[in-house]
Amino acid sequence: MTQFDLLIESIYPQSDSDELAKKLAVWRFKSQKIVFTHGYFDALHKGHIEYLATAAELGDILVVGIYTDSSASRIKGKRFATIHDEYSRAMVLASLQFVGGVVFIENDPTSTIEIIKPNVLVAGYEPKTLHGYDFVTQNGGSVVTIKTINSENTPGLICSGNEMVS
Repeated sequence: MTQFDLLIESIYPQSDSDELAKKLAVWRFKSQKIVFTHGYFDALHKGHIEYLATAAELGDILVVGIYTDSSASRIKGKRFATIHDEYSRAMVLASLQFVGGVVFIENDPTSTIEIIKPNVLVAGYEPKTLHGYDFVTQNGGSVVTIKTINSENTPGLICSGNEMVS
């Protein structure tokens, strides 16, 4: 199996897929601590890398949920469009050595969180407002907030001439 094949195998198009369920069962059987976070992760930058690397240090396996292209525009508004398509974003994330898996999220990540049942749920903002907070804490998990040095959002980092691209 090639490195590229291994990369593709760590991307789960649906959070309720049989492949993800099998992988979660293996991780749990090995008593590995599962960490979950989610976001858009478009045009990956230093702030994203720092955030994800710090999240990965909180357990054994980091699973990253990314919003699909259609959910991104529904959540952020019709003017918002991701720079990279969802599959490209997933491949970039999956290629990071500290990411164990990538799942796609439609709208609300709560159902994905309930399927993954992470030991640690990570957010970049106030955890009590985070989807899945109650589920994770009621099931013995913890919720951690990670503040990064570079907390700029992606559209603020991408410019064309003097105009901001969003």
